[in-house]
Amino acid sequence: MSNQKKPVVEVRRFSKAFVLAHAVNAISFLALYITALPMYTDFFNWLYPVLGGPAQARLLHRIFACIFVTPTIIYLIFDAKGFFYWMKELITWKKRDLQFFSEFVKDLFGLKFKHVKQTFFNAGEKVNSILQIICAILIICSGITMWFSQYFPRAVVQWGYFFHNVGFALAIAVVVGHIYLSVIHKNSRPGYSGVVTGKVPAWWAKDHYTEWYEDEVKKGNFPKIPDPKHTKHKGA
Repeated sequence: MSNQKKPVVEVRRFSKAFVLAHAVNAISFLALYITALPMYTDFFNWLYPVLGGPAQARLLHRIFACIFVTPTIIYLIFDAKGFFYWMKELITWKKRDLQFFSEFVKDLFGLKFKHVKQTFFNAGEKVNSILQIICAILIICSGITMWFSQYFPRAVVQWGYFFHNVGFALAIAVVVGHIYLSVIHKNSRPGYSGVVTGKVPAWWAKDHYTEWYEDEVKKGNFPKIPDPKHTKHKGA
């Protein structure tokens, strides 16, 4: 009798374009943060030699700033349908989205909670996306006024520095929360492969995004699988 485990059935959650855009966004943001640290405080002056000096650090910051604006372009060019579906999801809010938050808080603190059926993006992911978009707009727009300061009034440039700091500070908080909930939190961990390979375990997709999964089953895109055991103990 074979003791080999059956292979985990996976389904595609994200397109290759999304995976690429997500990777470019994450890498460029991290690079921007690192190259900016010595510019903000002397505490990180030790980074200057690592980055090749102040001038080189500023150059690298601007290079990665240019790369930071490309994820949206990549997503639009290679998967416009997925991009506009994402935008539509962000402005579509229903009763289940509000119910999600009350149950999510219970899940976050390890309490017993009720599973709330979700579509492709749950309410938490929608909020994360909206905050990320706001942060990106703040960072990019303020960065332009700082980079090309000679073309803007002095007051606009000064406000640019302020909003650049606000944008980055808020973005860091959102990113930390995003990493915790998508990588560290036990109920969400199985889905981390989605942003790396685009695929996630079928049972996890069905459990977390039930309405979306069931729609895909009806279309013949996903296999029909039984409801996961102990669903009530899994994340919404």
